[in-house]
Amino acid sequence: MSIFVDSKTRLLVQGITGRDGSFHTTEMIRYGTNVVGGVTPGKGGMSFKGPDDQKIPIYNTVEEAVADTGANTSVIYVPPAFAAGAMEEAVDSGVALVVAITEGVPVQAMTKIHAFAQDRGVRILGPNCPGVISPGKAKVGIIPEQIVMPGPIGVISRSGTLTYEAVINLTKEGIGQTTCVGIGGDPLIGTSFIDCLTQFKGDEETEAIVMIGEIGGTDEQDAAEWISDNLDIPVIGFIAGQTAPPGRQMGHAGAIISGSSGTAEEKMRCFEKNGVRVAARPIDIVELVREALD
Repeated sequence: MSIFVDSKTRLLVQGITGRDGSFHTTEMIRYGTNVVGGVTPGKGGMSFKGPDDQKIPIYNTVEEAVADTGANTSVIYVPPAFAAGAMEEAVDSGVALVVAITEGVPVQAMTKIHAFAQDRGVRILGPNCPGVISPGKAKVGIIPEQIVMPGPIGVISRSGTLTYEAVINLTKEGIGQTTCVGIGGDPLIGTSFIDCLTQFKGDEETEAIVMIGEIGGTDEQDAAEWISDNLDIPVIGFIAGQTAPPGRQMGHAGAIISGSSGTAEEKMRCFEKNGVRVAARPIDIVELVREALD
């Protein structure tokens, strides 16, 4: 099994004719993702040329595209100034999942979109995230397909770069993944660690989970407490930013320490207290996963 995306995913690409959208659309199609349409206002009626001369229809609006193609998932590659509007349009169209790759979306705009999505029962992944890939089934976003392989490990991460590093190390050692999810590192995101953990809990093929957090906020502590109360399979945790000084923003907008609760030390202590196996370095994740599977 897998979570969020699989062979039944029917994907719509918002911003399909842009530089990033066109490149990653081609990569997603090559991986086997069922891309059923694209949206670029003003280019409706045209088509996107995919691999092997595959023609993907382009629409002016998401509503029109969903009605015509039956898309159930949308991925967003539009510039920051238009990303909130693109998310709102996708949520309003009736798709079940919206994956927002775009970074730089204002928090104020996300507050409105987040509430709108919750009201409509639509899941938003991101913004400012690498997306999600279920190895051998579907890829939605920018996670390199070369680094994954099918297997029993679920991966959740706030950090795109560390997602790649952890997955590469697992794959090199022959340890595959059910689904790899980059939730994004902005202060307000649509899908949390707990949301992903809940989904993995219901996935019979996921035998262990790797959770990669960052300094700032308390999402990791909340997740650790949820794990202690709700999850039976082992979780391996790593916190990025262990050497960051207080008050310094590191990488993502959400990765800033204010008070003791956002420090790496506090997060790691909470992990250990709640039964999460803590990796001191990214490379240590592999050995802890091996131990968990034995």
